Amino acid sequence: MADDHIRYDILAQEALRGVMRKVLAEVARTGLPGNHHFFITFLTGAPGVRISSRLRERYPDQMTIVVQFQYWDLKVSDTGFEIGLSFSDIPEKLEIPFSAVRGFYDPSVNFELEFDVKTEPAAAEPAESQEPATPRAVEKKPERRKKAAESEKKTEDDTATGKGADVVSLDAFRKK
Repeated sequence: MADDHIRYDILAQEALRGVMRKVLAEVARTGLPGNHHFFITFLTGAPGVRISSRLRERYPDQMTIVVQFQYWDLKVSDTGFEIGLSFSDIPEKLEIPFSAVRGFYDPSVNFELEFDVKTEPAAAEPAESQEPATPRAVEKKPERRKKAAESEKKTEDDTATGKGADVVSLDAFRKK
């Protein structure tokens, strides 16, 4: 294989992060349209991530947030976003750089983006999985749609009963 001096993998990731940035910026301006909502998975230890020590202790590696009913102060910049969410009835402000995001999923239209996130060498995975992942939009399989719908229903039930946002892992939606 020839050397890729242009680094198409990096350019593709930046372009797809731009899709996420544009969507979040529009939602910050006008709110969520229709039934759209998002599951956003990010690495909690990535540079620039700012979350409370309580959340960092509970989710030392990664966490997934749900942007649906109860969120506030969504602000989007060129490099990341800030959002207010409630966890177990405790309001939290999160600052997440786009470079820390591993996944963006909108279950209302079965749209998913997956990103390769650089980690510190000490936290790196085994060598066989260190190849850069190609970011892509993924069409959900029927069984994954069902799991997404179940998670979505649980989030809606918890919000209706006043429990606030529920944090779920996108691993349930990943191909195995």
